[in-house]
Amino acid sequence: MRIMCLNGWGGKMHGQLLPYLQTEQPDVLCLQEVVHTPSSNTPWLTYRDKGIELPQRANFFADICAVLPNHAGIFCPAAQGDLWEDETRFDSQWGLATFVHKSLPIIGQNQGFVHKEFSENGYGAHPRSRSAHAVRLYDFNSKSSVTICHMHGLRDLSGKQDTKDRIVQASRLIALVQAVAQPEDKVVVCGDSNILPESKTFEMFAEFGLKDLVTGRGHKSTRTSAYKKSGKFADYMLVNDALAGAKFDIVRTPEVSDHCPLVLTIG
Repeated sequence: MRIMCLNGWGGKMHGQLLPYLQTEQPDVLCLQEVVHTPSSNTPWLTYRDKGIELPQRANFFADICAVLPNHAGIFCPAAQGDLWEDETRFDSQWGLATFVHKSLPIIGQNQGFVHKEFSENGYGAHPRSRSAHAVRLYDFNSKSSVTICHMHGLRDLSGKQDTKDRIVQASRLIALVQAVAQPEDKVVVCGDSNILPESKTFEMFAEFGLKDLVTGRGHKSTRTSAYKKSGKFADYMLVNDALAGAKFDIVRTPEVSDHCPLVLTIG
């Protein structure tokens, strides 16, 4: 089983990402920054915020469904806000999505919020609502159950240091995983966490029996050349002891986002 985790950057590098996913066909894809605008047939819309304008793939969720036709796609919105085509406004949902190959039965799942709750009337003030999703799968090849959970951690404009909200976020995520995972499961927790490697979050997860593979295996960055700011850590993948020796890669090429895909292979 190959598990891929990626912040899709709102589909900004759509032309590179879709062929990559169509070729790689991960068994499980945990994708953050997913746009879902079913009221629009326009390929691209624009996000506007205080003078900032960013292109967004209007139906990014549907795009991924199209290149992973043998997967069940589950979209988990965090907020509904405005996207624009010139002066025409569209209601657009934003969040994360999980794609699971149909050969892997989903035998449990839990969807919830690690920060705030669903924002139905706009994206809201920073730090904005953030969701998480956990699935429990049965892997017939290994005859075992695997619980996989991912989130998109809150973005604080002051930086990625520990805050009260981030400690609460970690507690909520652990509780969400606990509601799904069984004692014998292999467990994977991943996502764009928006925290630093020295964050107390990792101490909390260590108490829960999870260790990070990004820093634990000596990787120095999870960002691509498309990311121009300082601070090259954002994405993490944590596993329990049952997966401590599993193959883990950070994909540097091709570049398909301003984040690198994280790939875990369970033999």
